[in-house]
Amino acid sequence: MRNLIIWIALAAGLIVLPNVLSFSQQEVLVFLTINILLVASYRLLTLTGEWSLGHVVIMGVGAYASALLTKTTGLPVPLGILAGGMVAALIALALSYPLFRMKGFYFLIGSFAAGEIIRLLWKRFRDPFGGTKGLKGIDPMPDFSVGFYNFDFFEPTSYFYFAAIVVGVCLWILWRIEKSPVGLTFHAVHWQDKLAQASGVNLRAYRTLAFVIASGFAGISGALLAHYIGTINPNSFDVEVMVFVLTWAIVGGTSTFYGPILGCVVLTILNEVVLRELGLEQTRPLIYGLILILSILFMPNGLESIVQKFTRRKEAGLMRPEEAK
Repeated sequence: MRNLIIWIALAAGLIVLPNVLSFSQQEVLVFLTINILLVASYRLLTLTGEWSLGHVVIMGVGAYASALLTKTTGLPVPLGILAGGMVAALIALALSYPLFRMKGFYFLIGSFAAGEIIRLLWKRFRDPFGGTKGLKGIDPMPDFSVGFYNFDFFEPTSYFYFAAIVVGVCLWILWRIEKSPVGLTFHAVHWQDKLAQASGVNLRAYRTLAFVIASGFAGISGALLAHYIGTINPNSFDVEVMVFVLTWAIVGGTSTFYGPILGCVVLTILNEVVLRELGLEQTRPLIYGLILILSILFMPNGLESIVQKFTRRKEAGLMRPEEAK
């Protein structure tokens, strides 16, 4: 009952939130919602112990695929978004054969190289990818009405509601995967790979599975982005954006499901509320780098460790004296 009340309050808060923000803040809220799915999908890959520098490019694969499919075939945008995720997953499956012949640092560098090859292909071929200028005039979500509310997707509030529903469903699926036997095997592949292999677990197959699933959801986030802003280009998915995703994940922490999400929310608020107001937005890479170093030195478990300490203290305070003994 308590959890139900919390979820109802959270849903009510999300419905009200965009209505108390300015137009520019509403747009930031849309981007934040999409980035939450991106960083949550990235964490699924890290469960197996592998860190990629190509996850944002995979996000771009979903964006390009959805944009091209809806533009050239007339596929409805919602189906295009799903198709973008499927194409991203298929590309990840193709990349998994060479990449998972490597491990650790070599996988990291290999993923970066694979991502740059894909970005160079986007830049090289004007047909169909638009070359360095990218794609413009991407089909928007069609407007529709539900009851008393009219969804006008040129307005950030309406797109936020749509994106929040899509991202919420995706997060629930990711959470269920992590709590399933497959998710537990991902953890075993990371922390006890030799024991897992001795127990009959195919390490490469499970790393590939995590990579493909994470890429599929990253592709959905890219498709959501493409159909909101209406234009994409190869520079939208470069390594600088990937560094931001890494920073969100590390600063938030990756031992819990909510850790990277917390890092994404806190650092986005820092950037949009603090840095922008102070006129320091151009120094974001420098400040993010400083935050990353300080986090590794003084808070190696991320922001999630603060939440865990607070939760443990609260639970200890609620215990009866005889239970504490």
